[in-house]
Amino acid sequence: MSQQLPPLNALRAFEAVARHLSFTKAAAELNVTRAAISHQIKFLEDYLGFALVERKNRSITLSQGAEAALPKLRQGFDNLGEAVHLMRSEKHRQSITVCTTPSFASKWLIPRLHRFSLKYPDIDMQINSNVQLVTADLQGDAGGMDTFFRQNHVDVVIGFGAGQVAGAEKLFAVSAVPVCNPALVSDAHPHPLQQPEDLVFHTLLHDESNYVGHPSWVTWLKQQNVQGVNANRGLHFNHVSLALDAAVDGQGVLLAIKPLAQSDIDAGRLCIPFNLPIQLEHAYFIFRHEKINNNQADTDIFIDWLREEAQSQDRESSSG
Repeated sequence: MSQQLPPLNALRAFEAVARHLSFTKAAAELNVTRAAISHQIKFLEDYLGFALVERKNRSITLSQGAEAALPKLRQGFDNLGEAVHLMRSEKHRQSITVCTTPSFASKWLIPRLHRFSLKYPDIDMQINSNVQLVTADLQGDAGGMDTFFRQNHVDVVIGFGAGQVAGAEKLFAVSAVPVCNPALVSDAHPHPLQQPEDLVFHTLLHDESNYVGHPSWVTWLKQQNVQGVNANRGLHFNHVSLALDAAVDGQGVLLAIKPLAQSDIDAGRLCIPFNLPIQLEHAYFIFRHEKINNNQADTDIFIDWLREEAQSQDRESSSG
């Protein structure tokens, strides 16, 4: 600080007196005695070397120097108030780190995060994606999960798997459905998709991401008893997002995990040509480490919100 300041109590007392033009009202506002206010004003006047107030009978007026300084003083107190508010906000601001697969983050979590931010504006979030660790650890490697949480300071893991690790909580079960660009079901198409057997005229898109339990055309075609369609032909992708992009682009028909395709379906970029889902053996799970968890309270809030979103999704699926 370039200049030494008098005690803030004296400045605060003067600002209150100047605003009310009354020692009594200033004392009541600051919850001190009138004598204390008078003492602070006298101290400030001695410090500055000139009178701040002029007493006339039962009223007071400000000196010329006091009048000139008052706007800057009030601005200073306003700035101090804002600074304290920022410090308090930072103190109470919370942050959680969520690790999940890239596909779940981009296709399910991120489209919903605005609702979480609106409901809990004081909770910051860091989203980390690590498909290998998430999918592997949810198959049953508890030791791997411990190491993962410790090394990455993670609060919550959301992954797709069998949920065999102790403490894993199922978020929702998963089904797979055929999806495609709406143009492929249009009557204007030479071979519009109207029944499963029509797949023989269309390219099959395959999600061959590096995780256990992804949907398979072999399984779907067998379950629907579809004959004459080669389940292995078509375009193969090593990431579900690439497969979904190809389906949106009209490149063919994808057997997709429905929750991951839902945002594109809702936006009209994809449609379900025949609503014949298959239930997958694996599901999405939430995992937290009680002993390693860095932010217990805000993690509880986030997990409760995830449960609400999952329940809402189930209700929408049932009504649809």
